[in-house]
Amino acid sequence: MELLEVVIFRPLIVKEFHVNSFINTHLMQIARFFNLCANVGSTINSWIGIGFSFDQAMGNDGAVICTKTVTIRGTVDKLTVANVGTQDLSASAGSAQWMYQEIGLYSAGLFTVLATDSAGNIVATPASIGAFSIDAATAGTTVQALTFPTVSSSNSSTSTSRFTLGSFTCGATAGTGSPVVVFTNAGTGKVTKSAPFTARCADNASTYTASFDKAVYNNGDIATLTVQFLDSKGNKAQNITAYGASSITVPMMTAVSSASATSVTKADGSLALTYTVGLSNAAASPGTYAGVVTFIDPALGTTQALKYSIVDQAGTVSNAEVLKSIVALIASINKQIQALQKLILQRK
Repeated sequence: MELLEVVIFRPLIVKEFHVNSFINTHLMQIARFFNLCANVGSTINSWIGIGFSFDQAMGNDGAVICTKTVTIRGTVDKLTVANVGTQDLSASAGSAQWMYQEIGLYSAGLFTVLATDSAGNIVATPASIGAFSIDAATAGTTVQALTFPTVSSSNSSTSTSRFTLGSFTCGATAGTGSPVVVFTNAGTGKVTKSAPFTARCADNASTYTASFDKAVYNNGDIATLTVQFLDSKGNKAQNITAYGASSITVPMMTAVSSASATSVTKADGSLALTYTVGLSNAAASPGTYAGVVTFIDPALGTTQALKYSIVDQAGTVSNAEVLKSIVALIASINKQIQALQKLILQRK
């Protein structure tokens, strides 16, 4: 697509540079829409059918007095699916908490769809423009259907309303599917499909494990505690349901992030918590420590114990260990002295 540059002089005369021929009939509409220098940053939507951007300048007897960049948005040409969560078994509803954690919008969903035109401009997709559905050939016994509780209403790249929110229906057995989202243009009948995306189905959390990312830390290190929730068959749990209340004790560490009882896990059923090694007002004392992690909700969950060691910044051992080594060294020297004395006595 060529760049469209429109220059407007007084009286209102439109001159065209570097413009595709099929735009010609719309130049006067563009000029009237701009109303000279008003409405900087305006958008014209899809009466041309494809999307592109151009610069517009206005002048008086050839002298430029202002400029404007305008985006003309075309019809939907691409669908991008992202922020995919994990559905509960025999369920179809989405999670408002999951959408809030992913995109900052508290509205039920399990994945997002972003519609763009051929030039990459974001296109809002209200019901008057078209409808979303599943490619029937990609539905199965595990992932059976797609629903779209909220459709996008904004073209802005900074608005959470630029996303269409979708959810999927799972059967009674854990597993994955590869559904495809379809958008059908109401005016032209044009069908646009997304790439297949992985949709996972799993049961509620039944138990969990907890572990740090390292066994030994220095003062000032960043430590990551990972809690992995599993269903009754050992699958990574769904993340529709909040993981609930917890109690976590990790001596000589300061929490950077915390577990909220109303939050959900990541799509893989895990929760990552971050700590700094050391106290808020002092360094951690070197040594070996035991942490305790307890989540209340998983019915079969048990308290998880964490073992880790802390050394100083140089990696040296604690004073107690140094003293122990000195005592051992002295004992070794005494033994050598005794052996030497014995040898001298034998030679006499």
